[in-house]
Amino acid sequence: HSGCIDNELLHTEKAYVARLNLLDQVFCAKLMEEANKGTFPVDVVKNIFSNISSINAFHSQFLLPDLEKRMGEWESTPRIGDILQKLTPFLKMYAEYVRNFDNAMELLKQWTDRSPQFKATIQEIQSQEACGCLTLQHHMLEPVQRVPRYEMLLKDYLKKLPQDDPDRQNSEKSLEIIATAATHSNSALRKSENLKKLMEIYEMLGEEEDIVNPSNEFIKEGHILKLAARNTSAMERYLFLFNNMLLYCVPKFSLGGTKYTVRTRIGIDGMKVLETTNEDYPHTFQVSGKERTLELQASSEQNKADWIKAFRKTIEIFQQKNESFKNALKDVEEVSNAELGKRAPRWIRDNEVTMCMKCKESFNALTRRRHHCRACGYVVCWKCSDNKVALEYDGNKMNKVCRDCLSILSGETRAEGKKKGILEIEAAQFTDSSIMCGFLQYCEKTKPWQKVWCVIPEKECLVLYLYGAPQDVKAQCTIPLLGYSVDDSARPTDPPACFRLSQSKSIHNFAADTEELKQRWLKVIRVAVTGELICFATGCTGPRRSNL
Repeated sequence: HSGCIDNELLHTEKAYVARLNLLDQVFCAKLMEEANKGTFPVDVVKNIFSNISSINAFHSQFLLPDLEKRMGEWESTPRIGDILQKLTPFLKMYAEYVRNFDNAMELLKQWTDRSPQFKATIQEIQSQEACGCLTLQHHMLEPVQRVPRYEMLLKDYLKKLPQDDPDRQNSEKSLEIIATAATHSNSALRKSENLKKLMEIYEMLGEEEDIVNPSNEFIKEGHILKLAARNTSAMERYLFLFNNMLLYCVPKFSLGGTKYTVRTRIGIDGMKVLETTNEDYPHTFQVSGKERTLELQASSEQNKADWIKAFRKTIEIFQQKNESFKNALKDVEEVSNAELGKRAPRWIRDNEVTMCMKCKESFNALTRRRHHCRACGYVVCWKCSDNKVALEYDGNKMNKVCRDCLSILSGETRAEGKKKGILEIEAAQFTDSSIMCGFLQYCEKTKPWQKVWCVIPEKECLVLYLYGAPQDVKAQCTIPLLGYSVDDSARPTDPPACFRLSQSKSIHNFAADTEELKQRWLKVIRVAVTGELICFATGCTGPRRSNL
């Protein structure tokens, strides 16, 4: 009666185990081998593949052999419910894999951009026949899709099973547990669909706009006409609407498929949409944001209505999120700094916020869940609550607290620039308001060359900060530029586009990707070493010491 379903189960299980093997024994093993040579960090590989080897071991050593054995004795024991029930305790492994999925995709993207060897290792495997012309990302989706597949197969099996069949009870029990796990997978799949879409758009925009981020949700795209101020003919434009911004683009001719250039990025914050009537042009409407106001013409009344509806809904959701965030902050009877840790705070309710009250990243069910700081009661994400400190009101037990409470309670004042504090300024904070930032190769004295993210911040325009990566929260080192001498004469042993900063015994070597980029850095550094760099943030000029 349900032999075909069991065959399908066995058949798909074999294919699945082959795919797990490819992920675990080929991709992960090869990247590990490369990482052990010191080419890129071992932890990166571990964090990408998460617990794939446990999932592989379970399926290849237990579930698949059990299914194969059962198919052989189907005549005497025609049932699968009891075997699938063995799967249920192991679904926790899937929860962990699914939870890590976003993070894995992000790391994959980062390191493919950052390390040529990392990229080459993956491409080499992808070109093999076993890979079936599919990308690593594609194969990694497989475990996320597998649990919903079991759910479907079980539902079909139960439909065809007689009411009084001895396998019914086991099968129903398994289905209940598998169905719960499947909802987690499905919501991760929706998110990965969104990320896939963001990757496509990123490529269409010439890989220049930084939009691939789980907090950006794609909503709508399409051709539109823009009305010119001087009644000339309308111009062809293209819109990408996201939950938090609108990208207003110009089509760009290219041989490699459709490409666009972003003219303006308009934030949804404060955006308004109006229907307009224009004698000469039908189907017009206006989008006005802080950055710019656009007069647009849709292709039909229906198309215009669709756009207006999409804009209004996006604006409404954005405002609700912002409102709930502001209200939550407003309602807090804050525990004063003096009482912090001595008095239990009022906890802000989970449903009062949609984003972390410290880093403002949006919460979601999978990768960014809500946590409470036990000192101030704020709702924060795991990244912002990954600290523990003893709280007096709780009998000095160790409790989870947010970063800010940690620094108050442990008496660290970050602003005073102790040796530790000076490096602890997040790269991202600086990058947003820097005079100059970007990747350079760096080598100190005779150490090996390494790629670093360099920033000269507006606020400290005479200091060069070196970070391991653009999102690092701590700098590897700082170079106070004042008084250094700059030398960019070519030496035979140096890489191209190289320059040196030296002062008595310390010598720092840098190399840029292109000669043009090198000249841009030198222009800024040559001024900074004289102490005359204008601090854009304050409008003041640094001390004039040209004779150093």
